[in-house]
Amino acid sequence: MKQIAIFNHKGGVAKTTMTFHLAWMLAMLGKRTMVVDCDPQCNLTGVFLGDIDAEDYPFESQSPQKPRNIRDAVRPAFESRPYMIQASEIFKSTKQDGLYLLPGHVGLSEYESQLAVAHELSNTLSALQNIPGALHHAIKKTGEHNDIDFALIDMSPSLGAINQNLFMTSHAFIIPMAPDLFSAMALRSLARTLPKWAEWGKKAANNAILRSADYPFPDVIPKYIGSSVQNFRKRARNNEEAKPTYAFQKWFERLKEAKKNDLLLSLKNSNMLLREEDYQEANAPLDQFLMEIGALDGLIATAQEIAKPVFAIDLSTDTTYTGNVADTYRVKINDVRRGFEAGARKLIALTDKF
Repeated sequence: MKQIAIFNHKGGVAKTTMTFHLAWMLAMLGKRTMVVDCDPQCNLTGVFLGDIDAEDYPFESQSPQKPRNIRDAVRPAFESRPYMIQASEIFKSTKQDGLYLLPGHVGLSEYESQLAVAHELSNTLSALQNIPGALHHAIKKTGEHNDIDFALIDMSPSLGAINQNLFMTSHAFIIPMAPDLFSAMALRSLARTLPKWAEWGKKAANNAILRSADYPFPDVIPKYIGSSVQNFRKRARNNEEAKPTYAFQKWFERLKEAKKNDLLLSLKNSNMLLREEDYQEANAPLDQFLMEIGALDGLIATAQEIAKPVFAIDLSTDTTYTGNVADTYRVKINDVRRGFEAGARKLIALTDKF
């Protein structure tokens, strides 16, 4: 199973929407895919549930030894329970074969400070040695139990200990962005932060105490899959393929500049890149974005209500749109489908390299 971190500490970049759409597309391509909701806001879990009216959270664990969400899955390590981490029950999509959810829990954030302490002191306090590897172990054990090919990790927009841990125990990562000033700033911030995380991860993987823990910290260096840009307007000019409007094109250029001059140089120095020819062979060259997904407009509300991605909407049965409106949305749906299919195929090709 390949664990893929979907991460950007800047909010408002359609991270959860991208995770859900990409996972669905991977399942459509025959890959058993599990999304793991590690954002305590639980937005990804909400996307899976759709428009439901429930008084109680449907994924609370009835037994502490039969977890049904990510918080309860790691509870044995964080609360020193007298039993081992077990594979969590996962929720099978009723609308797409091969797609599964390891639900989130608001209470996961309660472990943030404890994990931060364990990151700093587990090399001297053996009582903390099982904590740094717990999240990875729970995800890996659940994935193996369910024959999962890809686990996509939806993370909160922060630079906290939970995200640091999830990121540095993943095989690869994708950075979702929006075409704006703050996404360019975020890339430069990540160029400074990720090398520090990589250095910490290397030390943790080589720590004898963490290697001998019940939940060993994995020896892995996450590799950059690519960056996606979402939520912008497109326009066709002179019968050419639709491209970002001039207003958004400016920010595309700023993002490319920050990616090339800051992020990629930083990742290369930290051994977080594959070989350049690997990206070329996967049709995912580093000077391009992994995916460019335009604004979803009113389709996103329909998609969220029926718990489907935009590209899976059937306009005739899922909506009341007709005429020119339906024709316009049909074009958009097909465009979104092509974008995510291209991105999913690139991800599959790149992860075959390691």
